[in-house]
Amino acid sequence: MDWGEKYRPSHLDEVVGNSTALHQMLEWARTWSREKKPLILYGKPGTGKTSSAHALGNDMHWEIIELNASDQRTKAVIDRVAGSSSTSGSLTGASRRLIIIDEADNLHGTADRGGARAILELLKHSLQPIILIANDLYAIPGEIRSRCEGIQFKALPARSIAPRLRYICAAEKISCSEDGLRSIAERAHGDMRAAVNILYASATGRDRIDENILPSRKDERSSIFDLVIALYGTTPADTLLSMAYAVDETPDTLLQWIEANLTGIDDAAPRESAYTSLSRADEYLGFTYRQQYHVLWRYATALMVLGVARVTARRGLHSRITAPERWRRMSAYQKQKAVRASMVRKVASSLHMPQRTLKETYMSPLAMVIDKDPLTYARDFSLDSDELDLFIHDRSRSASVAKILASEEKERETRREKETKVKTKRKADGHTGQQEIPLEKRDPPPPDPRQEKASPANQKTLFEGF
Repeated sequence: MDWGEKYRPSHLDEVVGNSTALHQMLEWARTWSREKKPLILYGKPGTGKTSSAHALGNDMHWEIIELNASDQRTKAVIDRVAGSSSTSGSLTGASRRLIIIDEADNLHGTADRGGARAILELLKHSLQPIILIANDLYAIPGEIRSRCEGIQFKALPARSIAPRLRYICAAEKISCSEDGLRSIAERAHGDMRAAVNILYASATGRDRIDENILPSRKDERSSIFDLVIALYGTTPADTLLSMAYAVDETPDTLLQWIEANLTGIDDAAPRESAYTSLSRADEYLGFTYRQQYHVLWRYATALMVLGVARVTARRGLHSRITAPERWRRMSAYQKQKAVRASMVRKVASSLHMPQRTLKETYMSPLAMVIDKDPLTYARDFSLDSDELDLFIHDRSRSASVAKILASEEKERETRREKETKVKTKRKADGHTGQQEIPLEKRDPPPPDPRQEKASPANQKTLFEGF
């Protein structure tokens, strides 16, 4: 059995390091209520984020529902698995269900279509505690990030990793020298999972590990961030090329990252020279894709890396590394497309008409009607602020309407909770000493203001505003 799973901590007091983060998690769980924000655990891989979330669920005796990157995290899957779990009680008798969404910064592609928006809806309506886990906090969409409380997990020092490795060696009856343990702990670079895997690989077929046995190294490929920083430093040309080849990205992606971070070059002439190098590299990439002659990739890589490094004056990069602008534009477009699809689905369903008919015929007149009374129609169609903004094109007005609707929903939820408590108390008392009020003498229920103000929207009444 893999030692990483075999020795995964089951309780928070077994987790190594990050004591401040663990204390914050435990305090959050002990005082959890619907008003509490969900958590985002973020930090480098192997620092104990997922293990801590599971350990917290075990310590609190909560049932755990998990979705990770190995699952298809489409809107339908999230609604079916996590969505139903977030609004219902536990089947095992646990007091609550803990919903864990691992690799929340890795929602992309067709397999996860609609997943980010489904997670946002889950955060809005969940009756159960939720923990999101990510390596990069800022890769999570801002609207999700703003609804959560972030807790950072930091890389573990070697002195904290070594005792855990010593415990595993004792449990497996393997002798390991202190120098060997220290070497493994240092090679892991703060990653406990990597340290355990290196120990496992080193111990295979042996009953003793010492400093003379070189343990397997953690994968130390350069990242795109390392390469961008090196371009502005004093790294030699051959080392820069080696780093570029080692980055797990295609040359066209490298070009986009380098171009997005040319802001580190202040002077106009050097920046022009850098763009010239990137332009020439782009020509070689075009030749590569048109002729399928991939040897040209090396020329493109050399042009973009060495051409930019030559004009950076080795001053160092003093600004934050940013992702390519076109990626941000594509992300914004995909979000807008998802919002539009959700809006059309809601409105077409409420009006009992095909979505195509709504889009081709009624969108413009409908926008005019909604603009006159956005609160009523946002309520009737269940529109959020982004969906309403597609009709009225006024973000501040849409946000104020959404705030009113959220306040109304909170009042209804508070009223339902009070009614549930009253019913529970009456059931516990068994109506002892109480006399039922005859039905005919009861006060009539108060009129529903929504029914007085506006009847439900339909095709006949919708356009009476003209």
